[in-house]
Amino acid sequence: METLVGTASWTDKTLLDCGRFYPKEAKTPKARLRHYSSIFPLVEVDSSYYAMPSEANARRWAERTPESFMFNVKAFRLFTGHVTQAEVLPADLCLQLGTHRRIYYKDVGEDLKAELWQRFESSLEPLRSARKLGLIHFQFPPSGTCARRPVQHVEQCVARLPEDTLSIEFRHESWWESPKRSADTLAWLRDIGAVHTVVDGPQGAVNSVRAVWESTHPDYALLRLHGRNVLTYNAKVQSAAERFDSDYLDDELAELAGEAVRLAFKVKRMHVIFNNCHEDKGQRNGIYFSKLLAAHPAG
Repeated sequence: METLVGTASWTDKTLLDCGRFYPKEAKTPKARLRHYSSIFPLVEVDSSYYAMPSEANARRWAERTPESFMFNVKAFRLFTGHVTQAEVLPADLCLQLGTHRRIYYKDVGEDLKAELWQRFESSLEPLRSARKLGLIHFQFPPSGTCARRPVQHVEQCVARLPEDTLSIEFRHESWWESPKRSADTLAWLRDIGAVHTVVDGPQGAVNSVRAVWESTHPDYALLRLHGRNVLTYNAKVQSAAERFDSDYLDDELAELAGEAVRLAFKVKRMHVIFNNCHEDKGQRNGIYFSKLLAAHPAG
């Protein structure tokens, strides 16, 4: 049993601007990643959601981190059904679609889909070869309800990346609306070999999901913590940092740590990602959470 704690991204603008996490001399991407990886053993790559990752960047990440360091990589937004600007695609593929276009996965032809999946898979090979690739995280939009087409799409995503382990996060309450539905969702994720994502986040909206403390994969469990700021969660904001501007209280983290320890005993590797990415809140909460795990009687 191994529990790794990290944060979503290590280069968010508000984190860099606040000046509290990185030392003043850490002024380059190389220095910042080395500092981050001296404190945390895990990070979630968030930039890969906004644009296709590059093999060159993945190689640099592998080279700049300790041997045991792990990267979870967020899936490109087009693959998860989010609206995507054509301009963020590789230049040659963007030309095929035409610039200034807003596209969805369903709008893309099969040949282009296959090419995008192949490039995404290849871009992560340096992490894979270095044994530093953890989970590929698929966070589906609130429009992704529990229905036949979303189920088929998730299964297709798993089939596209047969050598990797996918974690699945839903943001519509229909997947967990009753004990029967929850049990069916978990059983299906087990059947397709995907990791269920335990979510802690704001409650009270259709895109709020409750924390379901269960595992669906023998090797991995994943806990993602979005904070509990109900005021900003669905507000019109300029960035993810504003949306997840939340600072966990110590007693909230203590309760979550206890649940995480219990879940960790069911799997080989437990990953915990703090996505409350405003300034250094995620980093501070992550450091304290790591201390709680180390001191836990069952840890």
